[in-house]
Amino acid sequence: MVDYQSPKNVMAESTDSSDTTPTKKILVIEDEADIQVLLDYNLRVAGFSVIQAYDGEEGLLLAVEHQPDLILLDWMLPLLSGIDILRQIRNHAELRNISVIMLTAKGEEPDRLRGLNGGADDYITKPFSPKELLARVHALLRRASGGHNNILSCFGLDLDIEQKRVMRDGQVIHLGPTEFRLLEHFLRNKGRVYSRSQLLDSVWGRDVFVELRTVDVHIRRLRKAININNKPDLIRTVRSMGYSLEAPTE
Repeated sequence: MVDYQSPKNVMAESTDSSDTTPTKKILVIEDEADIQVLLDYNLRVAGFSVIQAYDGEEGLLLAVEHQPDLILLDWMLPLLSGIDILRQIRNHAELRNISVIMLTAKGEEPDRLRGLNGGADDYITKPFSPKELLARVHALLRRASGGHNNILSCFGLDLDIEQKRVMRDGQVIHLGPTEFRLLEHFLRNKGRVYSRSQLLDSVWGRDVFVELRTVDVHIRRLRKAININNKPDLIRTVRSMGYSLEAPTE
């Protein structure tokens, strides 16, 4: 049992010794004990091995020592901030390819973009749904295990190019062929703003004549499809410029 009055690092053991698949290691760098308990429980139940750190310096040391498969990284930490840890991870030869999900109460768009631009693979804000977080963890691990050529994942979205399947936070989304190609384009170029003309050239092709307003129609369809169950909007409309796929704002 973890003593949260005297924080220490814990490595969870695999609960099924007959399973020959290596247990994936998740490093949780988070200074709030209640959130550590929540994450530790849900990750263990999902079959992951959990390593815990309660401050930034300890987290960075454990990342080097254990070489986890994925890191859940809080933004505001004692001793060393999450963004500083992220910067060092991306500059470290042995750590730079580890998937990182920023986990923080910061909900403003500049903070989200700062984390993503700093090298985070995904971003989720507190309070969060454990089910949604696990879906994002699984998506990033699938991509890192070799499926990244066929599966594009970001912001809870998973697009399987080979199977022509799209999911958001584990829920299947049905898209038409054009909306599928649009989403694929956005996922390959997250955060970048594209004009309607650029989208026509990239998605429809330079040799196909399509009116600019057609792009708006398909963007509306795509937006309606992926923003299921009143989830935050992932497609940003930039006035007089175009559209981009970005981390949702609160």
